[in-house]
Amino acid sequence: MEDQLATIWGVLLGFAVAMYVILDGFDLGIGILFPSTSIETERDQMMNTIAPFWDGNETWLVLGGGGLLVAFPLAYSILMPALHVPILVMLLGLVLRGVAFEFRWVAKPHHGWWDRAFFWGSLIAAFSQGCVLGGLVQGVRVENNEFAGGSLDWLTPFSLFCGAAIVAGYALLGACWLNLKTTGLLQNRGRRYAKAALALVLLFLVVVSLWTPSEIPRIAERWFAGHNLAFLWPVPLATTGAAVFTYESLRRRRELAPFLGAIALFLLGFVGLGISIFPYAVPPTITIYSAVAPPASSIFGLLGVLFVLPLVLVYTAFVYWTFRGKIIPGHGYH
Repeated sequence: MEDQLATIWGVLLGFAVAMYVILDGFDLGIGILFPSTSIETERDQMMNTIAPFWDGNETWLVLGGGGLLVAFPLAYSILMPALHVPILVMLLGLVLRGVAFEFRWVAKPHHGWWDRAFFWGSLIAAFSQGCVLGGLVQGVRVENNEFAGGSLDWLTPFSLFCGAAIVAGYALLGACWLNLKTTGLLQNRGRRYAKAALALVLLFLVVVSLWTPSEIPRIAERWFAGHNLAFLWPVPLATTGAAVFTYESLRRRRELAPFLGAIALFLLGFVGLGISIFPYAVPPTITIYSAVAPPASSIFGLLGVLFVLPLVLVYTAFVYWTFRGKIIPGHGYH
């Protein structure tokens, strides 16, 4: 039973993380792109495109972090001290972004500092998330089921590169969101930035795809062993197809299709990540099966999630449906 519970919880946490990355990714992307214009009406319009969504999007981060503690307490006890620096910086960035979002409107016309706080909070949060990802993929030093490394073990060229990759990816989502939700010059600018961000994302994907197997033998074995290679080749092929679809949609000036294409790129990258690290909760030593909580705790937590998760999904769908459509300059929700 423990193995089945570990698998169920692993799928649930993977779903929560994927939802967070996609949903909070595009509004962090808006913050990253914020300095791209100095026109006040355009900045207002950019913020209004995410005003009804940004705080609800962070619900998925709470579900992911809380679920890790409930379902895999051993992994939580190891990963938190191993990655506490980028996690703390990420949370501070999210707080800075959130406070700036609320205070910017009431501080007008003296809101220059809050504009900068909105940008830097978004950038710091995105970069820190990439560093957490890089630190997890490259592995954590564990002895006797405890973290045995230093507080800066995560700080490597690979983790910093992953941080930059996430920034580029969120910028792509944000630019595609602008293309979807705005009109006129701002929409055209979003489409142009999306093309540039797409090129950067593809570059990062190629480099990371070559870097990880060359530096980490367990990942090379997972992807390039004879039987695995035959089974896994559709993943990079589908990623290429998603990239072509996104570019062509932008070129043809479509609105929803580029955003869906960018989401597909992220999901395929997430699938590739899962293939690389499964079944480890703490690579390369602690699996989800050895880290799972006792059955009584796992089932109790699972009952709570199965009650709350549909409510969150319904609320999310309701909000996105209610605030569908374009954001017209001078109008919006704030």
